[in-house]
Amino acid sequence: MGIRNTYITVQEASEILGVVPNTVRKWGAAGKIPEYRHPANSYRLYKRADLEAFLRRIEQPRPTTPRRAK
Repeated sequence: MGIRNTYITVQEASEILGVVPNTVRKWGAAGKIPEYRHPANSYRLYKRADLEAFLRRIEQPRPTTPRRAK
């Protein structure tokens, strides 16, 4: 499997995640999603499996804590 079949571009990642490309870049730089670089041109690349795992993680319901009465 070549690099074209394993990795996706910033634009493709943004479409999968439903955000603009700059958000994908910021999340990658912040370590929220794993980011890879193309060996020839240093473009940012992402693995589809990593993005799907990220989506599952953020879509899980957060535990609710009881609110204190005022």
